[in-house]
Amino acid sequence: MGKSKYYKIMSSLNELKWSVAAKGVASGFIAGLLVVLYRTGIEYGTEKAVLIFSYLRAHPWAILPWLAVSVALGLLLSWLVKLEPMATGSGIPQVKGLLLYGMKMKWASIIVVRFAAGFVASFFGLSLGREGPSIQIGAMGSQALAERSSKNKVEENYLITGGAAAGLSAAFNAPLAAIVFALEEVHRSFSPTLLVAATTASLTADIVSKYFFGLRPVLSFVSIPQLPQTLYIWILPLGLLTGLFGVLLNKALLGFQTLYNRMPARFRPMAALMIALPCGLFLPQVLGGGQGLIKMAETWDSGAALLFIILVVKLIFTCTSFGSGLPGGIFLPILSVGALSGSLLGLVAVHFGMPAEYIPDFAVCGMAGALSGSVKAPVTSILLTAEMTGSLVHLLPVAACSFIALLLSDILKVAPIYDALLDRMMEKNETALIKDKAGALLEIPVEFGCAVSGKTVGEVCWPQGMLIVGLHRGDEDIVPNGSTRIEAGDYLVVLSSEVTYKDMHTNIRELCHVKQ
Repeated sequence: MGKSKYYKIMSSLNELKWSVAAKGVASGFIAGLLVVLYRTGIEYGTEKAVLIFSYLRAHPWAILPWLAVSVALGLLLSWLVKLEPMATGSGIPQVKGLLLYGMKMKWASIIVVRFAAGFVASFFGLSLGREGPSIQIGAMGSQALAERSSKNKVEENYLITGGAAAGLSAAFNAPLAAIVFALEEVHRSFSPTLLVAATTASLTADIVSKYFFGLRPVLSFVSIPQLPQTLYIWILPLGLLTGLFGVLLNKALLGFQTLYNRMPARFRPMAALMIALPCGLFLPQVLGGGQGLIKMAETWDSGAALLFIILVVKLIFTCTSFGSGLPGGIFLPILSVGALSGSLLGLVAVHFGMPAEYIPDFAVCGMAGALSGSVKAPVTSILLTAEMTGSLVHLLPVAACSFIALLLSDILKVAPIYDALLDRMMEKNETALIKDKAGALLEIPVEFGCAVSGKTVGEVCWPQGMLIVGLHRGDEDIVPNGSTRIEAGDYLVVLSSEVTYKDMHTNIRELCHVKQ
């Protein structure tokens, strides 16, 4: 490759930040509108599900016709899932697969199936959240924009990342958590341009969402007093308990998914809809993603026994709903399980002399603990909890609880749930879903202590088919040669000529990132 081509690549990358900033606004607007429509439909369906099961309790004769409807719609859902397999489950593993490994994604069919299947399933009150699908819908809306406006693969990936962050921002009115989610969970690395894409898209989507849903936080807790330092002793058991529930959810979600895989595919959605019937009839509190349960956990006064029953049923119902492969997320169910477990420990603490007014603090800390233990993205968990509740007075105990839960999860050697789900998806569909990305560009940060840090470009044994065409260091853009020294904090621009995008990303990460 000639030197002129190096400079051409670097020149285009210099313009990338401002191009991504402008297009990020458009990406956030598209993602915001799509997620507002999806969120409105899902909330409407969940409200109707509560009314339907209430009617069935009062008119038992209607249960049989409802079972017939469940069979028919279960077959419809199985057909939709078969029509677009990439629209099943959460959607977050698919987005990570697209951005990290070049998975094929048909944005139009994914959006259609997500809307149709999600809307139908919501009328059964399944324990599925809106955040995972919202993230994928936002990413797909941005992919549609990127395919028509991006100059290269790097810019396309930034815009898709911004769309994913915008989806989470619009789903929960949580732009800061969405920005961090893009860095901490999706890419697990930091890039200034990536930050620009996620920020512009998330803030734009938040404006769109708040225009339709108002300025109030998603969870308007009545009162969250500041936890006194004398009660900080409870943070340790709270972090351990909620982290344990996060770990248990990971194991159970994967276990139920394995059980469902032994069943013919066309019967899986039907089975999930059938399981929803007794839950809706006898314990309607567990219906839907769990936003109502989180609010109930704040002021629970019906006794620890009933709270424990609801907690167990919610956990199992989430696993049976998600394991079937139906489109739906697990963020909100995880948060609800965390809030319930935190409230349960709060009731125990009341028996040891803690004033009942601090139970909401335990519920809020529990949300972050369970999410951190399951997803293993502690900063996202902390910010999401703060933005959803609209309060920062509990930030210190929330952060402590989150990292204690993460420590427990690491000690138990539990893989992050979305990584585990992505690995399963890759094993099942790798040949069909990974497309050749010869000639693709990739920007990757150099971590302190990694294999290439402190070495010159010529000293590193780079994988065959890869070429280092650029290096960002602060405000300086360098066209590297063999004697250019690579420092921690640099951003390498890598060009592949022969390998697939997946192999390129995997191999370069092994060199530039420190092994966990």
